[in-house]
Parts: sequence; structure tokens; C-alpha cells
Amino acid sequence: MIQPWPLLQSRQIGDFRIFQLRQDDKVSPRTGETHGFYVLDSSDWVNVIALTPRRELIMVEQFRHGTNSVELEIPGGIVDDDDASPVATAVRELREETGYEGSGARVLADFSPNPAILSNTCHLICVEQCEKRHELKLDSGEDMITHLVPVGEVPSLVAAGRIRHAVVLAGLHFLDLWVRGITS
Repeated sequence: MIQPWPLLQSRQIGDFRIFQLRQDDKVSPRTGETHGFYVLDSSDWVNVIALTPRRELIMVEQFRHGTNSVELEIPGGIVDDDDASPVATAVRELREETGYEGSGARVLADFSPNPAILSNTCHLICVEQCEKRHELKLDSGEDMITHLVPVGEVPSLVAAGRIRHAVVLAGLHFLDLWVRGITS
């Protein structure tokens, strides 16, 4: 049976605004050897499965600096300290990034983006009956275009490599499970 590794010490190495880097020294329960591990601490994230009354998925196209490419994604963002909940964050991010609002906002799933190095959780929020009600309210470092994609076309976009963001792909998998009635 796999056992947790006891923590000997933890120290912060750097603070980089959207994440902090720390080193944890832990002991292998199997070998008794000490190993150093690097962990990125970040606030939780939200991704939004936002659907129009015509079952179109609201997506955003934006430039991503890590890959130096334009990506097609679902709306999302960091849970701010003053947000009441991940659902409130999702409603805010959807409104700011797309101008859309809807009803029935709820958690569809919670998952770990990369538990090998990240300590945070991604909350996947579903919002239905979305209608465009506001102008975009983008941060100075954001530039986005909104696209309405029929849910049935999403698998083709994934297969064609048009949607490549791993966290978005995880969210779309949960959307597929929900559409097929496997999750609620």
C-alpha cells in the first residue's frame, strides 16, 4: 500500500505573484531516504462550462505566453481572496471575459491540475442558459475573442488539435460525462 511521505521541512524559495515556489524535504517510507521536492503553490483556479440556450459552449480564443500560441479554451481564472466561492469566481470570470451571464451556476467537478508539482485545485463550474448581457471587462494583460461552439462540434476540435490546453481538455471530459448522464 502506498504511504504518504513524512515532511521533514518546507521552505519558500520564491514568490512570483501568481504562484510561490517551495522546497519540501520528505522521507521515502519505502527506503528511508530523504528527497527534496519542488512545489508550486497557487490559488485555486476555475474553468467555466458555459452553455447558451441553444447548447452552444462559450469559448475564448487568446494568446498564451507559455506556448507562444493562440489557444481556444473555456473561460476561467484564479480564485481571488475576496471571491465568496469558486462559483462566484466563475460567474465573475465568465462575465468579464465574455460578457455572458446565465443561471444555475454549480460545481461540475473538482480536480488537481498537476498533483506532481501543483498544490491547487481546479473547480469546473457549469452555467446554463447563458446570454450576452455585458461588454467585456478584460485586464490590461488579456486579449480575447468569444466563440460559440455547438457542443457536438467540440470532439472534432479536440481531435483536430484546435483545443490543446490540458486543463480545458479535462473540463471538456467532464462536460461529456455530464451530457451522457454519467455525472450530475
